[in-house]
Amino acid sequence: MIALKSLLVWFGILALAITNGLIREIVLLPAFGIPAAFILSGLLLSVLIIGAAYLALPWLRLNQASQQWAVGFGWLALTLVFEFSFGLAQGKSWPVLLEAYTFKDGNIWPVVLTITACAPFIASKLRL
Repeated sequence: MIALKSLLVWFGILALAITNGLIREIVLLPAFGIPAAFILSGLLLSVLIIGAAYLALPWLRLNQASQQWAVGFGWLALTLVFEFSFGLAQGKSWPVLLEAYTFKDGNIWPVVLTITACAPFIASKLRL
């Protein structure tokens, strides 16, 4: 049951991430330029992910740290599979896809991924 609930929460996180990307493209890039927009977008998405985990934690009933880490790493795996599958389906090359992991132009995607993996554990600490 935890796996199904965690998957549903991840779909919510995916919706937040897509919305965040639209905000970055429509609002942040024109207003602040590339590096600042990517940094702000990454920070916003990180906060949204932790917020989603915080709100979902009672429903998920992740009472043990091992459960929290398992869900976090599950979310990370789902995110990576989605990211690479979607990028490849768009015809992007591996070098282009991997560019997001180099911090180029202020892109803090690796930080967002780290937050994704840690979010349930962080949320549990915030709930104390």
